[in-house]
Amino acid sequence: MDIINILPDSVANQIAAGEVVDRPAGAVKELLENAMDAGATQIDLVVKDAGRTLIQVTDNGCGMSDGDARLCFERHATSKIHRADDLFAIHTMGFRGEALASIAAIAQVELRTRQADSELGTQVQIEGSHIVDQHHLVCPCGTTVAVKNLFYNVPARRNFLKRDSVEFGHIEEVFRRITLIHHDIGFTLQSNGKTVYDLKPGGMLQRIAGLFGSLYKERMYAVDEETDLVRIHGFVSRPEFSRKTRGEQYLFVNGRFIKHPSLNTAVERAYADLLPDRSFPSYFIGLQVDPSRIDVNIHPTKTEVKFVDDHALFAILRSAVKRAIGQFSLGTELSFDTPPEFNIGPVPKGHTPTPPRISYNPDYNPFRATAAQTRLKIESTDLKGPNDLNDLEDLKDPIDPKAPTPTPSAGTCMQLQERYIVTALSSGLAVIDLQRARERIAFDRMVRNSEWGANSSQTLLFPVDCHLQAADAEMLSELLPDLKQYGFEIAQRSSGTFVVTATPPEVHEDDLQHLIERLLADYRGSTMQRFVDRSTSLCASLAKQIAAKCPARLEQAEMQQLVADLFACPMADTSPSGKKIITIVKPEELLK
Repeated sequence: MDIINILPDSVANQIAAGEVVDRPAGAVKELLENAMDAGATQIDLVVKDAGRTLIQVTDNGCGMSDGDARLCFERHATSKIHRADDLFAIHTMGFRGEALASIAAIAQVELRTRQADSELGTQVQIEGSHIVDQHHLVCPCGTTVAVKNLFYNVPARRNFLKRDSVEFGHIEEVFRRITLIHHDIGFTLQSNGKTVYDLKPGGMLQRIAGLFGSLYKERMYAVDEETDLVRIHGFVSRPEFSRKTRGEQYLFVNGRFIKHPSLNTAVERAYADLLPDRSFPSYFIGLQVDPSRIDVNIHPTKTEVKFVDDHALFAILRSAVKRAIGQFSLGTELSFDTPPEFNIGPVPKGHTPTPPRISYNPDYNPFRATAAQTRLKIESTDLKGPNDLNDLEDLKDPIDPKAPTPTPSAGTCMQLQERYIVTALSSGLAVIDLQRARERIAFDRMVRNSEWGANSSQTLLFPVDCHLQAADAEMLSELLPDLKQYGFEIAQRSSGTFVVTATPPEVHEDDLQHLIERLLADYRGSTMQRFVDRSTSLCASLAKQIAAKCPARLEQAEMQQLVADLFACPMADTSPSGKKIITIVKPEELLK
C-alpha cells in the first residue's frame, strides 16, 4: 500500500511559514525587506497588540500590476531570481519567494498596490492561502500589506507566543536591524496608535542617534576602510562607554544584518586591554563585499552567512576598528599648544647656564629606624583581650550587636592599594575590602530606610533621558515601583526611552545611563538572585553601583567613619552578594 502523499499547497506553505515566520517579528522582517526591494524611500510600520491583531507595512515603492498582485502569494514566486547562478549575485533583501505565501498561509492578508503609470490600483484579500477577493480601487502609488490575526488557523503556534511586551521587543529589534543600515530611507513605527519611532533619511550616525538616543553622537568613533576585498564603514563606541551585555552590536554585510561569531570577535579584539573584564563594546558596522564571495542562502532568515575570505576579513576588520580607536582617542588626548612651563626662550649670547645642585644627607641610613618609626600607634597592645570578635572570617551568623568596634578609634586605620583598609581589633588585624564594605553599608541603609519609608530623593535640575534595548526596557518598566521606594523617579516615555527626574542623593546625574544599564545587568545576573524578593535583589544591585562610584582614596577620618558604619551593620562580614568583607590576621600569623 502506498503511504507517501504530496502535501497540499496550504500545508506546505504552513510548514514554510514555520521557518520564515516563527513570531510576529518574522512577518515584520519579510514585509519591510519587500518594501525596500520595491525602491521605497518612505516605509511606515503599524502594529497592534504586538503584531497579533495587525501588522501593516506601507511603502511608496514601485507597486505591482494586477497579475503580480495575485501571483506574489504563490510559493517560490519572486522577481529577483531567474536561474541558479543568480544566487551568487544577490543585491536584494528578499529573494526566496516564500515570504508572502508563508504569511498568507497563517493569517488574513489584505494587499493594496498601484503602479505609477496606472490610474487604479488592485486589492487582494487572502485567508489561509485562499484568495477570497480581488478588485480594483483608488489608492496611492506603492504598496500596503496588512496582516491580520496572525496564526488564527494555527492555534498551537499562537499559544506559544510570549506576552505583548516580549513580542514587541522582538519587533523593535527587527526594526532596528533594518533601519540602521538603510539610513537613507525614512521609517516610522506605530504601536497601538502611538508613534514609537519617526526616523528621517540621513547618515548612519544620525540614524543611530534616532534609535538609541542623541547621546550616542558623542560616544562613537567612525570606522572607514576600503580594500580590494571589502569596504568597511560604521561606528564603534568609545571604550569608556562599554556595556555589560552584547546588546548593541550590529554587523551588516551588503545591507543585511548578519550573525558571524568570527567577525564579532575581530571587533572585540580590537579593544584588547581597553575594556574592563566582562565588558563589551557597542558597534554598528557595515561591510560591502562582492556577492560572489559570500553565501547568504544557508538559512531561511538569511542572518547566517559564509565568506570565501573569512581569515582576511577578520584581520582587516580588527585592524580598521583598532585604527579608528587609536586615531580618535589619540586625537582627543593630544594638544599641540605649548605648555607655558616648557616655553623656554633661547639662551642669551655669552650666558653659561648654572648646573643644577643636589642636596642630600651623607649620614642618612635607610635601615636605621627612628624612635617615631618604631612606635606603632595602636592603643591596644594585648591582641588577645576579652573582647575578641571570634575571628570574623569564620562567622556565619550576624555579629553580636554587643561586640566591640575596632580598638583604634583615633586614627589607626591604614589604606592599602586604594582597595583595603587595615585596622586593629582585639583578635588581630582586620583587612577590610573597601568596595564590599561600601556595598554592605549602602545596602543596609537603603533597606532600613525603605522599611521606614525614609529613603531620600534629589530632584534633578534637568530631567535625563535614558535609552535602553528592548529587553532592558521591559525589565526596567517592571522595576519602576521598586526603584521609586529607593529614591528614583522614572517615567517611561516610549517603549525604549525613560525620563529620570529624581535620584537617590548618592547617584550622580551625569552617569545615569550607564548606572541604569549596569544596574539591570547586575540584577539580571545570578549573583544578585540570592534574595527571595525582587525589591531586595534590586537594592543589592543598586548598592553595588553606588559603591563603585565612591572615591578610592580616603582620609583618616573617612576611614574611621566607614569602619564604624560597617561594624554597625548586622552582617558586617558579608557583602549583599555573599562575598567576604573582612579577613582577620591573627597575632600568631604576624609572628611568622
